[in-house]
Amino acid sequence: MNFDFTPDQEQLRDAIARACAPFDADYWLARDREGGFPADFHRALADAGWLGIAMPAEFGGAGLGITEAALMMQTISATGAGLSGASAVHMNIFGLHPVVVHGSAEQQARWLPPLIEGRDKACFAVTEPNTGLNTLKLKTRALRDGDHYVVTGQKVWISTAQVANKMLLLARTTPVEEARGTFGLSLFYTDLDRSKIEVREIEKMGRKAVDSNQVFIDGLRIPVADRIGEEGRGFEYILHGMNPERILIAAEAVGLGKAALARAAQYANERIVFERPIGQNQGIQHPLARSWIELEAANLMVFKAASLYDAGRPCGAEANAAKYLAGEACFRACENAILTHGGMGYAKEYHVERYLREAWIPRLAPVSPQLILCFIAEKALGLPKSY
Repeated sequence: MNFDFTPDQEQLRDAIARACAPFDADYWLARDREGGFPADFHRALADAGWLGIAMPAEFGGAGLGITEAALMMQTISATGAGLSGASAVHMNIFGLHPVVVHGSAEQQARWLPPLIEGRDKACFAVTEPNTGLNTLKLKTRALRDGDHYVVTGQKVWISTAQVANKMLLLARTTPVEEARGTFGLSLFYTDLDRSKIEVREIEKMGRKAVDSNQVFIDGLRIPVADRIGEEGRGFEYILHGMNPERILIAAEAVGLGKAALARAAQYANERIVFERPIGQNQGIQHPLARSWIELEAANLMVFKAASLYDAGRPCGAEANAAKYLAGEACFRACENAILTHGGMGYAKEYHVERYLREAWIPRLAPVSPQLILCFIAEKALGLPKSY
């Protein structure tokens, strides 16, 4: 059993770090204060060819696995870009995986190259206000009208909808009372037509650079050619992106935790109180050491889950466990970083308060810690389903 990255993976990590170097902590602090999508950062990664890291090579991607994608996303986050930087490109990495698996050759050729090249920006429109994680009860309707579907409904917490021109949309094509099991939802990838879609930004705690939104859809016409796979099987298709998403958000959380821990350790070495660095005190050392241990343990689960996924083996429990462990370890590391800085941890110029605000994201999304525990109880331990 070898826990080392390959030389190619090490080179990938170094290349990503170099691409992120011009976008330093002050850049991300400005984005946090002012908002606005980090288009120059997105463009830099697109120009370097990284947006298609896990996309097929025949469409301009790198054809690599989720292991390499997780390494990339963790590196971006750990540079200090945090969830602001990672979320700016997150959708590119996993979002169109259902197209890779279930899309037609024509759809792949039409949709993948513009996304990989950075010409298209996509948002992921699944979650609804009154259904939350109960995806099978989604209410947004897509009614067939000749060679189009007419869509009406509402989505919430849709990232990058302010800047996106494309949308991966899950909508109901069979009334909920007629649906059987997971059948009845269909998956579309289509133009975000702002004459039929209203996008309202949600003011939120952190990650101001990457918008989150409520989306109101009224009479959007989607060509049948923009439906992925068979009608009614969209929930089945979208499951192909859920484990990679959990793995990637876990990798990003570990990266953010490492960024916070590095700043805390540096400050603890430099800050002199009572004629000695505060890092000499065990009251400072022990919480930081504990966070290092927790982040390393979470990181092992991240790459175990990624390796299982890339090998085509079941990884649902591991992907969910990675997301749980990483979210909790990241939050504690960011909290400890603020405590290490003392009063200055509350000051924006030291960056760690921004990290703590962003650390809430991998705890809350894309699935709650409580539902992960329910999943593990049922799938790993064989206990009765509780929800």
